[in-house]
Amino acid sequence: MDQGVPPSKRITVGIIGIGAMGSGHVRRVAGDPGFRVLAVCDVDRVRRENAQETVNGMYAAERSSGSYHGCAAYNDYREVLARPDIDAVVIATPDHWHSLQSIDAAKAGKDIYCEKPISVTIEESRRVVETVRRYGRVFQTGTQYRSIPTIRQVCQFVRNGGLGQVKTVFTLLNNLSGWIRSDRFKPYAKVMSADICGRSYVPLDFPLPAEPVPEGLDWNLWVGPAPWHPYNHAYHTNPSPGVVPWSFCDAFGVTSSTWFLSHAADIIQYALGMENSGPVELVYPDDGEYPTLTFKYANGTLLHFVDHWGMVKDTYKAVPASARLAGNFGGIFVGERGWVTTLSTGGPIEGGPEELMKEMGLKTREVNIGANNHHANWLECIHSRRSPSSNEEIGHRSATIGHLTNIVFWTGRSLKWDPAAEQFIENAAANRLRSRASRAPWRV
Repeated sequence: MDQGVPPSKRITVGIIGIGAMGSGHVRRVAGDPGFRVLAVCDVDRVRRENAQETVNGMYAAERSSGSYHGCAAYNDYREVLARPDIDAVVIATPDHWHSLQSIDAAKAGKDIYCEKPISVTIEESRRVVETVRRYGRVFQTGTQYRSIPTIRQVCQFVRNGGLGQVKTVFTLLNNLSGWIRSDRFKPYAKVMSADICGRSYVPLDFPLPAEPVPEGLDWNLWVGPAPWHPYNHAYHTNPSPGVVPWSFCDAFGVTSSTWFLSHAADIIQYALGMENSGPVELVYPDDGEYPTLTFKYANGTLLHFVDHWGMVKDTYKAVPASARLAGNFGGIFVGERGWVTTLSTGGPIEGGPEELMKEMGLKTREVNIGANNHHANWLECIHSRRSPSSNEEIGHRSATIGHLTNIVFWTGRSLKWDPAAEQFIENAAANRLRSRASRAPWRV
């Protein structure tokens, strides 16, 4: 396991949150010779004990030699942060915990890898940025698609003007329909009203019935700073029915931003050179200027949100009818010189004209998700104290794109946004939606 890395060079890590994503982090981090996992944490006893067993199994040879003394398991993340022998933490809890745990980790002197989106409100993640910088920590957001070599090369081509002026970008925005029509919500069909609520692009609060809390689950701590909801297995169960089963609920998640939009926003703003800024105008679809929600950037670039890729060809007629559009976690860029995709999970990079694709000089158009170096970049930056590829500001700005989409739909009107001041212009109601109160005694 050590692969020649001396103990003095290994970064000691605690992993907080052991759901589907957290379990993946356990294996990724424990399997990296540059890290040493000393602790796992989850409010669900089954999950934390399984993770503890996994880590101890991966380090079995070193345990038998006496060079590793075992992985501790905690219910409360604050016990992990209190350990002076832990250098860094991976935060893979539900969205409503990301900002507070990141802030507490920074104050405790830990470097941080936090899953996306890093907040459930705009002001929360701005607090993360301020605290990480105040305490001099290294912060990486889990938007790993930008760390895939092929995606990075396409983004750099667009960023450097390869398409000329980018006129439009398209990305997906899904409503709740497919989510609440799934089999696990059938018992609650009456209270969830899929025909009506399924059209919502924002998370909602459904009156799900209270159920007995499973033995070994600290439900009060699971809810934490979010508005109180009684336990229902739709939020949390073993094994998890999906990566983020709680994301439909506005107390715990932010729908599309939880699912994929933080990834897409990161890729899009990186390619546009806007990763430390944002749009200046948000155009509500019912206003008639565009058929779908649209964001305008100061340089004139338009970001159109679509329900499916067919709308890029049929509704906006932005690419040839023969274009193959598939995948997610990125966008479709249309510029003066042509168009190109930055999508993963749907096959190779597409674009045109062919001369432009040749000019891009890709070694391969295939997108290998497993080839990303996101954790490696975090590790390197912990040692060098440089800023990672998806640092706290970039994570905040990517999350903000998702929050802005929700605020537009909540207010039901077009809005003007100042990305420098991070305020809506002359709209007090929208500005109030930049933040929310935390449940006592928690405070972000």
